[in-house]
Amino acid sequence: MANVSVYNMEGSEVGKMDLNDKVFAAKVNEHLMHMAVVLQLANRRQGTQKAKTRSEVRGGGKKPWKQKGTGHARQGSIRAPQWKGGGVVFAPVPRDYSFKMNKKEKAGAMKSALTSRVNEEKFLVLDSLKFDEIKTKQMVKVLDALKVNKALVILDGEDNANVALSARNIANIKAITANTINVYDILKYETVIITKSAVSKIEEVYA
Repeated sequence: MANVSVYNMEGSEVGKMDLNDKVFAAKVNEHLMHMAVVLQLANRRQGTQKAKTRSEVRGGGKKPWKQKGTGHARQGSIRAPQWKGGGVVFAPVPRDYSFKMNKKEKAGAMKSALTSRVNEEKFLVLDSLKFDEIKTKQMVKVLDALKVNKALVILDGEDNANVALSARNIANIKAITANTINVYDILKYETVIITKSAVSKIEEVYA
């Protein structure tokens, strides 16, 4: 069973915690993690890019000059792609870039991402993380104590609003709740900082 140290907000080790092997010691499947990241980025795309083809550009209904006898190359419309102001060849049109992964694939990708962070010793568990007020300096103090620069902070979602707001203005730090974790963020940030209660919530879902 995977075993990690538990720290307090001052950066001192206060104990150990056993992690569920089904979630945090799973087989790392890089293909599934790649698929999950591509899916998330693809689903973010608006797909609203649009340019007009020669059939959609205004004007150009009249033949510019007669077919023969002028010395010019034959032309059928001033809205053909080779003309200034003409249509675009194979113009982009609005489309949906999203695709789907099944539940087992998504779960496998998530377990792989979490396991990779544990294996790399980039998974820091805190006994608790709560602030009495919104204070960015307080969050910076915690990060300095843990010696972390670029981190994903995972909270349990209960009474953590002050922590999330305190981390909002810090560069390279993102605070999310356990029910909104995703593979892209776990892999994007160098270190995962997570509370014990958030670990339990993740294990409930993926174990």
